[in-house]
Amino acid sequence: MPTDFEEELSALKERILKMGALLETQIENSIKCLVETDLSLAEETIGNDHIVNEMDIEIDEECIRLLSLYQPAENELRFITTAMKIHTELERMGDLAVEICNQSIALSHEPLLKPYIDIPRMAQAAKSMLGESLQAFVNRDAALARKVCADDTFIDDLCDHISRELVAYMLEDSATVTRATQINFVSIDIERIGNHTANIAGTVVYLVEGKNIRHTKGKTA
Repeated sequence: MPTDFEEELSALKERILKMGALLETQIENSIKCLVETDLSLAEETIGNDHIVNEMDIEIDEECIRLLSLYQPAENELRFITTAMKIHTELERMGDLAVEICNQSIALSHEPLLKPYIDIPRMAQAAKSMLGESLQAFVNRDAALARKVCADDTFIDDLCDHISRELVAYMLEDSATVTRATQINFVSIDIERIGNHTANIAGTVVYLVEGKNIRHTKGKTA
């Protein structure tokens, strides 16, 4: 029969998953409002960021309470500290989703530079990585976590491709500079979301193996 501490750890895990699910929605909606020029969705997504922030604070406070109340042993300690790192990464993703919405609002007042193809691909990859990183956390699956870290290369490569393409537009026509710069900011924001997701995956490897692979090239050590 689960102890009170085990039940509280399980509840903490559920809080992390709930926050993660909200972030998946925030990321998806931020790109949808860009592609579909949906200003009402942009405002709604920006407004929902306060929920992300509230979850961030609540989970942080819960982790601190569990640490002080139970003085957990090594395995439980690693779980709680991993949870603390994960919710921080999720909150930062929320800020980036808001930034994408702000850029989408600005771009809505400008003619479309080109159809959005690679940016939605980047965002879908980042969203999939987030889902897999949280799945790895729940299942303590270090192999899946390492896969997420490796998948971040795809997003980085697309970001570089988009940047080069936008530079070509700006060199050809100076009238495109403002739009191209704003689109590039969106691409960079998605790339950073991928980085935060890879950071989550890195903490899962630490949780399972006790090995810190953050800041390790390729995160495959």
